[in-house]
Amino acid sequence: MEDDSLKNYSKLDRLNVSRETCLDFEKFISMIASKNKKINIISKKSSENDDIRQRHIIDSAQAIDFVDLNENTTCDLGSGGGMPGIVIAIMAKNLKKKIKINLFEKSYHKSSFLKEVSKELNLQTEIIQEDVFKIRDMNSGTIMARAFKPMPIVLDLVYKNFNKYKNLILFMGKSGKKILSQTLKDWEFEYKEKRSLTNKDSFLLNIKNIKKKN
Repeated sequence: MEDDSLKNYSKLDRLNVSRETCLDFEKFISMIASKNKKINIISKKSSENDDIRQRHIIDSAQAIDFVDLNENTTCDLGSGGGMPGIVIAIMAKNLKKKIKINLFEKSYHKSSFLKEVSKELNLQTEIIQEDVFKIRDMNSGTIMARAFKPMPIVLDLVYKNFNKYKNLILFMGKSGKKILSQTLKDWEFEYKEKRSLTNKDSFLLNIKNIKKKN
């Protein structure tokens, strides 16, 4: 049974994801599926185990390439059901990295769920049940945002509310190229693209040195 589940993570082979990490992913999936029957952790349309695995877990896990694991903290903005924050925390734990993942989620129910998962899987996280837009003078290594807010709003948040950060990871959908082009009219930043493992029309952006144009 376990071995069959582990085969489903073949898309992550290049990332050398361990068996222990995959088993933690499976526990996380079970917790999502169970909680989703009571409250809306993720969309009901993607609540089957394989959908959760492909559309949420594997999609989130690919961000590990851009996460600076040598920093003290990483922030997940609008973590929701824990993607990508919980997924990256699972990977960091099994890589024996000491990094703490701060998950910002203002929903009481989702924050409570994130705390349950973190305790059950023994993850190094801090769940911050606040509106991240109202918190100033933050510091972080990597910052991540997946299905949170439009790109210009996230850039503005990082620019105004973080005193220091290493990089920002954004998950871009099929209209991502157009959004990126439009955003570059008002913002300057260095960036690298990574094609998504789960959708040929999607990609990840690794952004540094964000500046607003005059």
